[in-house]
Amino acid sequence: MSSEITEQYTSRDIETKSGTIHYNEAGEGYPIVMLHGSGPGATGWSNFGSNIKGLADRFRVIAADMPGWGQSEAVKPDARDHVAAALQLLDGLGIEKAAFVGNSMGGGTAIQFAVAHPDRISHLITMGSRAPGPTIIGPDGLTEGLKTLLKGYTDPSPTSMRELVEIMTYDSANATDELVQQRYAAAIGRPDHLENFMIAGLLGIPQATVEEIAGIETPTLIFHGKDDRVVSYEAALKLVSLIRDSRVVLINRCGHWLQTEHSDEFNRLVADFVSNR
Repeated sequence: MSSEITEQYTSRDIETKSGTIHYNEAGEGYPIVMLHGSGPGATGWSNFGSNIKGLADRFRVIAADMPGWGQSEAVKPDARDHVAAALQLLDGLGIEKAAFVGNSMGGGTAIQFAVAHPDRISHLITMGSRAPGPTIIGPDGLTEGLKTLLKGYTDPSPTSMRELVEIMTYDSANATDELVQQRYAAAIGRPDHLENFMIAGLLGIPQATVEEIAGIETPTLIFHGKDDRVVSYEAALKLVSLIRDSRVVLINRCGHWLQTEHSDEFNRLVADFVSNR
């Protein structure tokens, strides 16, 4: 199975009210929907390629390019609605309920989805996602990682993509040339996505409120890298304190892309959580 799971082999498109949504799909069984982060060149495959391969033996794994990213529809920030797009993706694929996995921005979307459509989500799994409110442990203002992310939008060069991939990971061995090239090609291939994002920048990414998050009843698994330079692990502690049926996995020597740096452990824990909760 895993030898057949490539970006090209798993590539699909679906027409929705939010326009064309591109996604990668592999495997059979209970559906797991994966939502990527916000960086330049981010796609479902670049964020979750190793996880699709690791989970497709047991689950139907779907990694979407959200509107405004990857091969999906271009959209201005004021018209972007990833929660609605995720719902339309489920409806279009004939999926009544699914587990949602979200990295960073994708985790924020999954949280908002759990607030808006609790009957369509069975498990909520986030990695490196933000939490509302002031920071105590983390830095005030933009983190080092977010500054690098924004630079990649205004200067999507190979050098900037290298800096982005390196700051997203703890171990430089995980910042591979293949991943850098993948992000670079996806970024320069869709200049409309880059331009649209910078209209509002990070302010164009909505977030659930404290009250909304505290009302979530979906079983939740929260991952965070202790050495995350994009979003401080403090966010994970806030989320686990707010969501009553939740647990947190905090991994040392790990950056923002926990699902890549610790893919085997991540896949094992996700599979166990979805199967037994």
